[in-house]
Amino acid sequence: MRITRNVAAVGAFAALAVGAGTVFSTTASAAPNVTPQGVCGKAYKTVNSAAIGSLGTVYLTYNSSNGKNCVATIRTNPGAAKNMSTYIYVPDSDEWAGDSGSYTSYAGPGYVYGKGHCVSWGGSIDNIYVSVENSNCAALKEHRVTEVR
Repeated sequence: MRITRNVAAVGAFAALAVGAGTVFSTTASAAPNVTPQGVCGKAYKTVNSAAIGSLGTVYLTYNSSNGKNCVATIRTNPGAAKNMSTYIYVPDSDEWAGDSGSYTSYAGPGYVYGKGHCVSWGGSIDNIYVSVENSNCAALKEHRVTEVR
């Protein structure tokens, strides 16, 4: 399920970033060998990623033909459903997208228009949360945080 909305306050973004709730529940597939391109689309190329401990990886992808970024959190070993999330945020435009719920292999996709913008993104699996701030922009140094809760 794709969810894109403008947020009025950073607090809403922060709640998603820390994996609060299952407001964006969907039914992600349990397909083996899931790839970021399989979740986001063939035209999306992986431009960044962050490990979520040994449980999986959150991927940031970009489609140069439409200027959109996509994020997907993919488990290393699909299996019994676990709480998972993925999110992306464009501070310049206050646009964000995300997905969270109980999934067997991946959370996402989440799409935003990111051409020419810095993006913040991340994801979670179980009790491990990863966030990457100020990513993929020349002006700012990205900042990565991994939390275990």
